[in-house]
Amino acid sequence: MATEFEKLERELRGKKQFGALADTPEGKALASQLDGAALARAVRQGDTAALQSALQKVLSTPEGRALAEKVQKAVGSK
Repeated sequence: MATEFEKLERELRGKKQFGALADTPEGKALASQLDGAALARAVRQGDTAALQSALQKVLSTPEGRALAEKVQKAVGSK
């Protein structure tokens, strides 16, 4: 059974603007700071504490806040 995180990931992957956000300077800066394998494992296992910690780390940086604003705008412009 797919977790809610996996369902969300599938939905977001279908939106082209999210791929473009990953290629922004903010997205690239954040990607270099995060452990993708650990995040994927946390998603698969439903480890909300690890995901919340990663999100807090992201949002504590100027790049993370800028990227979060871009994500909010992209979600709002369905």
